[in-house]
Amino acid sequence: MRRKIPSTTGLVCFEAAARHESFTKAALELSLTQGAVCRQIASLEEFLNVELFRRSRRGVKLTEAGLSYSRRVAAQLDAVERDTLSVMGQQGTNTLELAVVPTFGTQWLLPRLKHFQTEHPEVTVNLTNRTRPFLFADTTFDAAIYFGDADWSGTQAFRLMEERPVPVCSPALLAGHDRLDATALAMLPLLQQSTRPYAWRQWFGSLGLNVPRDMTGPRLELFSMLAQAAMHDMGVALIPPFLISDPLAQGRLVIANGHALPSDKAYYLMLPERKLESASLSAFRHWLLAQAADYNAQDQAAQTVLTS
Repeated sequence: MRRKIPSTTGLVCFEAAARHESFTKAALELSLTQGAVCRQIASLEEFLNVELFRRSRRGVKLTEAGLSYSRRVAAQLDAVERDTLSVMGQQGTNTLELAVVPTFGTQWLLPRLKHFQTEHPEVTVNLTNRTRPFLFADTTFDAAIYFGDADWSGTQAFRLMEERPVPVCSPALLAGHDRLDATALAMLPLLQQSTRPYAWRQWFGSLGLNVPRDMTGPRLELFSMLAQAAMHDMGVALIPPFLISDPLAQGRLVIANGHALPSDKAYYLMLPERKLESASLSAFRHWLLAQAADYNAQDQAAQTVLTS
């Protein structure tokens, strides 16, 4: 069945005229005559059977329907342009579209991604922030890295690592101490993470403590926000050390207590079942799992030092 889609030229002329609210300016932008723009928009209005502009001696003005339609047309034309530029930029390469949780992507994955590019120069990896599961069929994503329990319909999960967050703060909050016990930590402001609202309760609970104010304090969404707040002396945060390696190495953050929060959740690479045979995805999966194995071995050694 033939699609009910108007002329692309008419849509481009309409979007430009709506943006400028001027046929003359639209014509200059598009290198057309004013008459050509007028004819394209008149043809579009006839196709839609809707008046998009009100004409007067002082110029043109969008109707309510024209304003609403112009916003939607502009968004769709922007999307077509992005997709076109993407295809033009992918000539001769294989591209992987990867959805990642934000702080993990910037702090752990990106510093290592150059190694994958060196080993596989024919593959380009694009990263986009996503924090929750989605239907792969409804997106252009080839894979995802997320934190959870691997319960994701239509996918195969590959476990990467646990979070194992520990209490961290600025050196100033330690007040000259190397470490603070859980009782002392409970007296400090506790920075909360909105996506893990029970983290502090679980941390204290794993030590057999019941702290009445374990869910009070500023609530922030991302680990990167928690780290910034902790560095500015706002309180103590529960953060996995691998997400704040630079601030820890630079002394802007310190581990206030070496006890890590246990969790049955982890970071996973999720691959849609229909793409398991992709050569590019297979190469990325093998590389990523090797990187995660190296990290886990180093983390195990570090945990031994912290708890000894």
